[in-house]
Amino acid sequence: MFEDEYPGVANLDPALLQALREAATDAAEDQVTFYVNSGWRSPERQNQLLREAVSTYGSAAEAARWVATPETSRHVSGDAIDIGRYDATAWLSEHGAEYGLCQIYRNEPWHYELRTEAIDRGCPRMYADPTQDPRMQQ
Repeated sequence: MFEDEYPGVANLDPALLQALREAATDAAEDQVTFYVNSGWRSPERQNQLLREAVSTYGSAAEAARWVATPETSRHVSGDAIDIGRYDATAWLSEHGAEYGLCQIYRNEPWHYELRTEAIDRGCPRMYADPTQDPRMQQ
């Protein structure tokens, strides 16, 4: 989370990274450590993940429930992060809105994006999975 030499962290949107670092600092006071499972991804890496998901799930339609295309992935744009370990995702589930950090997909409790309006209004309703997200339709 605080290691700028890793492209997956360094290439995140600066506002997202700042919110994550503030949340991680506060979570540490509760003995919770954030681990970045995946942050920014290159289009090539995203495409590789998509191909692997099609192979795993048997179809592009089923893979789309878990992995976006490089053109639609919030990871490729630096606007999403996947946080590891249950205690960290549980902490973010409870406190993330205070920092504008929201879980976007019900089927991905590790995936967070910045929604600054959540600081005042709470996080928006989650989509069941990425196939329900209008941003994924291109």
